[in-house]
Amino acid sequence: MAEAFNDLVLPAEKVARYAVLVEEVAAVLEGEPNLTAKMATVASMLASSFDHFFWTGFYVVDPDKGDELVVGPYQGSLGCMRIAFGRGVCGTAAVTGQSQVVDDVHAFPGHIACDARSASEIVVPVFNAEGTLIAVLDIDSDQPAAFDSNDDLWLKTLVTQVFAGGRPA
Repeated sequence: MAEAFNDLVLPAEKVARYAVLVEEVAAVLEGEPNLTAKMATVASMLASSFDHFFWTGFYVVDPDKGDELVVGPYQGSLGCMRIAFGRGVCGTAAVTGQSQVVDDVHAFPGHIACDARSASEIVVPVFNAEGTLIAVLDIDSDQPAAFDSNDDLWLKTLVTQVFAGGRPA
């Protein structure tokens, strides 16, 4: 199935692109139970589908600490290793359980600059089927205001489908 996705030409329009991508992710991951495999596949498929995504990946809740995120599967330059809940865009999403759409990361209080090229960012909390936060999906762009409510809606749809079995948290 991966070969078919690698050869797929996605629609140019963003909403149509997300719609096809969500279906493709579901097809590729059908029957896959492993969390790391799911995260790696989602990060790869998202990164290859949008040219303005220069860092795409997951920060996973550290089960030994509970209030800290540790870098998980990602595509892009070297990421921060650990992020405390409440710190930066990822930590804020983890504490609030709400997506963070940031047009200018340099104006975000406490922004963590893992890569100085980051100009805008979207972070979507990832919940399992029981409604427990397991990770955040973090996407950075070197373009200002690269993300909007459509990105938020479709990324929430994607992570809900993949990690919560289609049930919203």
